[in-house]
Amino acid sequence: MTETPTPGAIQLLRIFRLILHLLQGVVTAGTLLHFAREPLRSRIIRSWAAKLLVIFNVEIRVQGNIPTLATRGVMFVSNHVSWMDIWLLLSVRPVRFISKADVRGWPVVGYLAQAGGTLFIQRERRHHTAAIVGQAETVLARGDCLALFPEGTTTNGLRLRAFHPSLFQVAVDHAGAIALVTIRYVFADGRIDTAPAYADEISLPGSMRAILARRKIIAEVNFFDTLEVNGKTRRALAQEAEAAMANALNLPIPHKASEKPAGPPSA
Repeated sequence: MTETPTPGAIQLLRIFRLILHLLQGVVTAGTLLHFAREPLRSRIIRSWAAKLLVIFNVEIRVQGNIPTLATRGVMFVSNHVSWMDIWLLLSVRPVRFISKADVRGWPVVGYLAQAGGTLFIQRERRHHTAAIVGQAETVLARGDCLALFPEGTTTNGLRLRAFHPSLFQVAVDHAGAIALVTIRYVFADGRIDTAPAYADEISLPGSMRAILARRKIIAEVNFFDTLEVNGKTRRALAQEAEAAMANALNLPIPHKASEKPAGPPSA
């Protein structure tokens, strides 16, 4: 089923609102956000992210043990489909992300990510991963929350990639809580919507155009489980999180693809 695209005039209006919102974000990041303390800082970020979703006409459906601003020192682990995943999470509970280093060089978005406290990792340099683990432990010990996409890249939402265990060392060393989150984009009838995916060969501008052309995006964010950390290795935690998330999304487990039937996941 093909959805009727958003009329061109409305798309142009959305683009205009998006540009203004991004500029407002840059100004806020360089002034108010720079000096604000918690919980005001998190409220500013949450409000800005929620307004961005409104511009893209995203309906967010949040389920499960929904975190609040009082939630402290938790590492959220999520599957990764789109650049919009970041704003979905920020609109619920502002967190600090671990992101690949090249995002810092993206126009506007990179500046906003840095202002929001993102930790940038150079995955090709193994000693840098160890340094990021140390920084992330400090973040959690201070009471801030952290978000990790352990697949290391995005998918179209129809599969999971194997989870990289290296950054689970943060939870092992910190002995803190790991909260599992699933993100899924769906049509009104529950079918998976791949249009918001920022995967394969699509560029960021191309992805944004595809989303702007949609009349409405439905995003499901489910805070569905918490992992016990004590006594487990980072590899064991990664595999446990991977299996739990695959089960929650009704997708094959990447390391055991033959144990679950292939095909589109149900809602």
